[in-house]
Amino acid sequence: MGLSAFEVAKKQIDIVSKEMGLHPNLNKYLKRVERALIVTIPIKMDDGSLEMFEGYRVHHSTVRGPGKGGIRFSPEVNLDEVKALATWMTWKCSLLNLPLGGAKGGVCVDPRKLSKGELERLTRRYTSEIINIIGPDIDIPAPDVNTNAQIMAWIMDTYSMNKGRSIPGVVTGKPVEIGGSVGREPATGMGLFFNLEAICKKKNLDLKSQSIVIQGFGNVGGTIAEILFKEGCKILAVSDISGGLFYNMGLEIDKLLQWTKDGNYLKDYKDERYNIITNDELLTTECDILIPAALENQITQKNAKNVKCKVIIEGANGPITPEADKILFEKGIPVVPDILANAGGVCVSYFEYVQDIHAYFWELDRINQELKKIILTAFEEVFKISQERNISLRTAAYVIAVSRIAKAIELRGIFP
Repeated sequence: MGLSAFEVAKKQIDIVSKEMGLHPNLNKYLKRVERALIVTIPIKMDDGSLEMFEGYRVHHSTVRGPGKGGIRFSPEVNLDEVKALATWMTWKCSLLNLPLGGAKGGVCVDPRKLSKGELERLTRRYTSEIINIIGPDIDIPAPDVNTNAQIMAWIMDTYSMNKGRSIPGVVTGKPVEIGGSVGREPATGMGLFFNLEAICKKKNLDLKSQSIVIQGFGNVGGTIAEILFKEGCKILAVSDISGGLFYNMGLEIDKLLQWTKDGNYLKDYKDERYNIITNDELLTTECDILIPAALENQITQKNAKNVKCKVIIEGANGPITPEADKILFEKGIPVVPDILANAGGVCVSYFEYVQDIHAYFWELDRINQELKKIILTAFEEVFKISQERNISLRTAAYVIAVSRIAKAIELRGIFP
């Protein structure tokens, strides 16, 4: 049994504390969350029976601004995972220099087993249970694993009904018609692409001629696959929860995207040219660029030595354990870390929040232009520090993110 997600997050803080010579008091402070709420969600099912679900909302740090972070609906959700994800959100917002803190939420449920009505009742009751610790100036949720714009619309409506007026700024990732932002849905994938272009430039790699393997085919994996396929890249393998497909001449991503959009699993796709592979096999497939865009703890001490690629870019949060990081660094494989690589989503979430607060909306060109500027500024800072100190891109990203939080804590002081 490896480290839990939150233990990984704390270990990363220890690694960067050592690198920075961080004061032990600050190290102790950063390894705890500010608050964690556990709620019980009773739902009357369509057949009249009562089911009880458990939900969570965690604030890791609001020292630089309101909390920001997604809500996931998954049978794997637990408090430990949500605490880790909230911690990573703190570093992500800090690294991009956004005036936001880190938060995360989730409900332990398999949403595929619920009807639309049951899902709506679950979402509204969960919102009511966490209503006192969310809000435009407290904590702004967003979509994550198995949640989408419709679920955000229900959260916004529930919150607004309770407050007696429309408050679109309570969540981001909403439909455009009720205060959402253009460009929000593909934002994480776009951010990945800008990072990928930047790392290829630094490594003198021609992106179009690189072979690519992607774990995860949801919003993030699917978007980056679509962008890279349109760019003319050869995508050797992709996977979802059911397993993966491999074809050495390159998969037809457009057809696979349509297949999964219709609610099908990749493993059920029929094409005699494609080989079915497991997620484990996918991660050790020989390629130029590997993009783990599924869940945490995928590349571990066990399989890291078998990873055969030139560059890894993390689409998921925490897909590589600290032990695996060390192995990859020694092998000379640069890893563009999650807090930089997949930060496009929180960046455009921030733009949506700003637009809601000002009731003035931007065009897509402006969104992508501002996104690219923020992502590339952060990338250049991270790359520069990693070169100067001869440390991994992850440690460099943490040095920047943690030093900003540490400075904010130092300036604000400890209350009372």
